[in-house]
Amino acid sequence: MSVTVTELTPTTGVRITGLSGHRLVDKAVAEECRQALDRRGVVVYREADLSDSDLVAFSRLLGQVVPIPNGGVPEYPEVQAITRDPSKSRLAAYREATFYWHIDGTTSEVPDKATLLTARRIDGGGGGDTEFANTYAAYEALPEAERAELDGVRVVHSFAASQLHVTPNPTPKERAAWDRNPAREHPLVWTHQDGRRSLLIGTTAGEIVGMEQEAGRALLDRLLQWTAQPRFTLRHQWHQGDLVIWDNTGMLHRALPYEQNSSRLMHRTSLAGEEAIA
Repeated sequence: MSVTVTELTPTTGVRITGLSGHRLVDKAVAEECRQALDRRGVVVYREADLSDSDLVAFSRLLGQVVPIPNGGVPEYPEVQAITRDPSKSRLAAYREATFYWHIDGTTSEVPDKATLLTARRIDGGGGGDTEFANTYAAYEALPEAERAELDGVRVVHSFAASQLHVTPNPTPKERAAWDRNPAREHPLVWTHQDGRRSLLIGTTAGEIVGMEQEAGRALLDRLLQWTAQPRFTLRHQWHQGDLVIWDNTGMLHRALPYEQNSSRLMHRTSLAGEEAIA
């Protein structure tokens, strides 16, 4: 089968067909993937049908794979099951928060570089598509005066801020559990080592340092609304076996809601970050 490469939107995403299974575990394929991530932020391998073994091997060609705390799926501690079924994932109860725009690892000094997600089982009942929003492109398109106003602005990210979208009135016990995850302060605009700049926003962004809560919330909401415009976003409708990789340092993502009893099952690996937020 011949390999075809298709750019998906003016700013974001590339789809690659004709590569599947062990054919992806190749240094040249990995290098092309890295280049596509730098250019387009999201790479889709349609119906790649990777085994967990090949998923881990391909991930290692792209970077350092992050082990899953307390272990991943059987035999593969680097692979995490993404599901709302609590019998398959101890984090199932928190998956509803992923229905909102977010970047993984914003409470870390060095967020994950990229994420690989493959569809093990798709629920025919609908829901579960994944959307991406390109914060590099969104920042670049801001008026110059507004970009200047964002210089030096700092934002506090926390697990609690994301959970408040799901549970706006938590019990003291729930709030205490959330707060065991430390918050972290970052610049609102991340200046990367290659000179590109992206916005650090999403549901974990709870407050602007030195700004009244209402005004800070209004700024964060306005930037999120700007970034979620169709010209900066990409929606992926999953097929069985699809593999999607995204640059976690510059792409917001969210899963469109699916039912708690859904059979949807994804397997994920994450690549360790390569630069601190600056």
